Parts: sequence; structure tokens; C-alpha cells
Amino acid sequence: MKQEESKKNFWGGGERPMEASYGKLMMWFFLITDALTFSAFLGAYGYHRFTHSAEWPVADHVFTHFPFVHGHYPLLYVALMTFILIMSSVTMVLAVHAGKHMNKKGVVIWLFLTIIGGATFLGSQAWEWYHFIKGTKQGALLIPSGENGQPRVAHYLHDDSHGHDDSHGHDDSHGHDDAYAGKSEPIQAAYLNGDIVPEELLLESRQVYGAPLTGPEAFQYNEYGHTTFSNFFFFITGFHGFHVFTGVIINIIIFINVLNNVYQRRGHYEMVEKVGLYWHFVDLVWVFVFTFFYLV
Repeated sequence: MKQEESKKNFWGGGERPMEASYGKLMMWFFLITDALTFSAFLGAYGYHRFTHSAEWPVADHVFTHFPFVHGHYPLLYVALMTFILIMSSVTMVLAVHAGKHMNKKGVVIWLFLTIIGGATFLGSQAWEWYHFIKGTKQGALLIPSGENGQPRVAHYLHDDSHGHDDSHGHDDSHGHDDAYAGKSEPIQAAYLNGDIVPEELLLESRQVYGAPLTGPEAFQYNEYGHTTFSNFFFFITGFHGFHVFTGVIINIIIFINVLNNVYQRRGHYEMVEKVGLYWHFVDLVWVFVFTFFYLV
């Protein structure tokens, strides 16, 4: 009797820890190592943000666009992306719940909605990248003369009676920043650290747009200030986006298997649960990325 129980036990040395299968335990090991990787990236981001604090832009004044809507909407689109990803985690929970009850129809419906949510998030992120790379219509000024010979970035104001816009993108009077509003009115002035840029410096400056991935500006300064900000933005959000992409691909494979009754014949939907662990992890990581990059 004991020998038969030992054969049924994957561990061969007693009871299974927390009754977890080998595949589920390996998924937890992978998620722990991946969490450490993201922690290292976010830690490096925090260090560089502190190092270049004088040149670091404010996310409220960078991510202000919204599809097909003109105006200044700080972080509204990013909040919508976050909502979509969190809702996809809810549908994944419902898919796992349906699988535990051997409800194939429920798994098909909720897993399909999870795939749609992930794909929508990826499309939204691609749109956000496009506008971040393209920049605003007026861009910013790269002034060559600065401390230790380093250039400085000055931002435009269309109406110099509305307060000053410093290198952080702050507006110290009306709470809005026309430099990032994407308007096309004639430029009246440019400000650096709250002071108007002298005409002689304007003659020496050159205009930069967005955060290009190639070219000389991509290795020093761009419209948003020091390129450390844009480099971390591309790397961290891109790395997370790669996780979402792989999650969508895996979910599609699992979805096809569900339609082909693969798990119905096995007598369980544990594979859906294992993929669900990965998907919840991806959603949780985005909460930290959203907090570090956009809110703090």
C-alpha cells in the first residue's frame, strides 16, 4: 500500500509541499527570480533618478496625450491602460475558477477576454511609445552653454504671462504646462529653471523633438531632459511589454488547447491555473512600474 502511494507521489519522499504539483512549483520559482530582476531594474531607475534629479521631467507633464482627443490630460491614458490590464487579471481569475469546476464554456469565455485585454494593453503601449518618440509639435531647446560645459534643456511657453516653466516641466502659477500640451501657437518665450532664456543663448541653441532612438540627441539629451529618463522608460516598459506579449501568446496556445478538449480529456485545467499565476505576476509588476515611473 505504501509502495503504491510512493509511485503516485512526484516527490517520492512523503507528502507534497502545500499539495503543489511540480509544474506549479517551477512556475513559482520562475516568478520569484523574475521579481528579483524587475526589482533590480526599478532600483537602478530610482538611483539614476536621484542622481539626475535636476534634469528629471515630471510624468504629469510628459504623458498628457489621449487618443483622438486634443488637450492636456495628465496620466489619463496610462490610467486607462492600467485599468485594462487589471481587468484582464479579473477575467483570468474567472477562467481559473471555471477550470476548477470543469466548465469548458466558462474557461473559453473568460480566457478569450483575457487575451483581448492583453492585446489591447500592448496596442496602447505601442501608441504611447509612438507619441513619446515623436514628441510635441514645438519640442524643446538644447542650449550648449551650461555648468561644466554640459548642455541644458529649456522648454517653451506660449504665453509668458502665465508663469514660468522650469527644466522639470513645472508651471508655477496656473498649474498647466503648454510645453507638453502639443499646441501649435507661435512661441513667445522659452524658460530654463524659471528664468527666460537670453536671446544670445537662443541663437546658439538647437531644437530637439521627442525621445529619438537614434541620432546624437539619443545619447545625451532630448525634449524631456537627460536621456536617462527615456532610456529607462523604453527598457523597463519594454521589458514588461515583452512579458505581456509572451503571456498573450501562451494564453492563445492554452485557449486553442481548451477548444480542442485537451484539458477536458486530462480531467483537470491546471495548465490554466499555472498560466494564470504568470498573468497575475505581470499585472502586479505593472502596478509597481506605474507607481515608480508615473506617480512618484
